[in-house]
Amino acid sequence: MTGVPASAAGGPSGARRATGPASGGMTPAPGRALAREARDTAPGASGEGPARRDAAPAPADARPQDGVTAPAASSSPDTGDGQGGSTRAPRGAKIAAAAVDQASVWNIANLLTMLRLLLVPAFVMLMLADGGYDPAWRSLAWAAFAIAMITDLFDGHLARTYNLVTDFGKIADPIADKAIMGAALICLSALGDLPWWVTGVILGRELGITLLRFLVIRYGVIPASRGGKLKTLTQGVAVGMYVLALTGWLATLRWWVMAAAVVLTVATGLDYVKQAIVLRRQGIAERKAALEETEA
Repeated sequence: MTGVPASAAGGPSGARRATGPASGGMTPAPGRALAREARDTAPGASGEGPARRDAAPAPADARPQDGVTAPAASSSPDTGDGQGGSTRAPRGAKIAAAAVDQASVWNIANLLTMLRLLLVPAFVMLMLADGGYDPAWRSLAWAAFAIAMITDLFDGHLARTYNLVTDFGKIADPIADKAIMGAALICLSALGDLPWWVTGVILGRELGITLLRFLVIRYGVIPASRGGKLKTLTQGVAVGMYVLALTGWLATLRWWVMAAAVVLTVATGLDYVKQAIVLRRQGIAERKAALEETEA
């Protein structure tokens, strides 16, 4: 009689194999499971988290066994610098922006301002050449003064129209204005063509208003008024007429023009002082209100 092996007849070994895992798969050895788990949780080639962890769920036989817990994948995207999820501005962005601002200093408006500054010593040399009373040299000095005053009109217009306003222009433009006007007034008074008190009133007002602007700039900017622009134009015409060696009725006319310039100088100066006081009071009140709101 041919015997049937116990394993085929449902013996103990066959029974054990029949009662395997309910999932129908063979349970891997612990060593193989750990190796597979290490492979699945290893970082990908691009260094951006576990390889293929987000593509598909882990298979059932890759679950940790024997109390081994797999490291959890980070939910924040890695930026490659070891600080997952954090955003950092590109290095050198501020330097590049500063370089652009620095390059914008060399625009046409600022170049005209620099030209006006260079014309100041040239004007003084022409004005005082040959004793300061030669009509030819005085005509050349008038040409230098006229160019400086005309460029003063154009550089501000160009800066505002084409958005060429820079910190350099804000500082250099008023300095150039005061320098050319102050040089002309002092030369005229030194030569005896213009009373010193006129020079003192005009320069005192210009320097005082400039200082006042810097003192109240923390509260705001005092806008230029129409009276101030008219004052500048009248001063330029009056000083220009005094620079030229005029005689007769033109010499009388220039006296009246200078008188009008002095009146406008004083009137606009008082108006600027009034605006500065009002601006300072408003600024202090706004700061106090903001402080009370913050404390509340």
